[in-house]
Amino acid sequence: MKIAIIGVGAMGSVYAALLASGGHEVWAVDVWKEHIDAIREKGLRVEGASGDRTVRINATTNPDDVRDADLVIIATKHDGVVDAAQAALRIAKDDAPILTIQNGLGSADAVAEIVGSKRIMLGVVGGFGASIKAPGHAHHNGMEFVRLGEMNGGLTPRLQAVAEAWRAGGFKVLTFSDIHKMVWEKLICNVTYSGPCALTGLRVGEAQENPNAWSICAACANEAYQVARAKGIALDFDDPIAYVRAFGQKIRNARPSMLLDHLAGRRAEIDNINGAIPREGAKVGVATPVNSIVVALLKAKEAGFGGGR
Repeated sequence: MKIAIIGVGAMGSVYAALLASGGHEVWAVDVWKEHIDAIREKGLRVEGASGDRTVRINATTNPDDVRDADLVIIATKHDGVVDAAQAALRIAKDDAPILTIQNGLGSADAVAEIVGSKRIMLGVVGGFGASIKAPGHAHHNGMEFVRLGEMNGGLTPRLQAVAEAWRAGGFKVLTFSDIHKMVWEKLICNVTYSGPCALTGLRVGEAQENPNAWSICAACANEAYQVARAKGIALDFDDPIAYVRAFGQKIRNARPSMLLDHLAGRRAEIDNINGAIPREGAKVGVATPVNSIVVALLKAKEAGFGGGR
């Protein structure tokens, strides 16, 4: 399968290296020139829970270098999905699915406005704890499930084909007729650690061990859980605190992507992670004071990065 990955940061690099190891023709597309240049020169190195490998793949900063992809994976952050969706239309075969994998809520809807919901698959990936160590070099702490589903629902033949493509790369893959439930289960984990860790500078395990930090983490999780239940989301657990603690135990040494962004002086995906909870809570009449305060503090912190929000 010819696979184009738009957005080859930490997680996108893990996808690219393992999918290439599975025998696919992989194209890495990213605006980070130093990263792309390193991949071209030395190959893409990924180490961690999947082993230590360096693979040779195609890499470009110009998506128009790619043609007739059988699958396009959008792995950018939320603020890059519109440009990525427009590029995906140009580089994918007419009938090729477009798989979008982002944290939080809202990205798939933005892609759907451009490519149409019928073409979209959603991916929910957690428990990897990935980071970039240097241009051309990524690391990940865990190797959990990749969960895939059609945006419009159903277990289709093309969904199964895409799942098999991921399995060939060594990923553990589950397919769902209703992927939106999994989006919320991942979101509850994201809000637990993303905002609080970005504010405190703590790793996941450190946040669990610090009573003050954990009180904020747990409150963020509980609010998200209450919003999901009010929306009628059929979650597979009834104890959100136990659920997010077990999730975090698997990646105790990880720094959430929001913390990594702040350490680098970059603005993070606040509005579609912790910021999604007050927005969705308002629709169903559920108060979310802790997530609201976390969001306000994060945006106040980011104002110092230059230009405010």
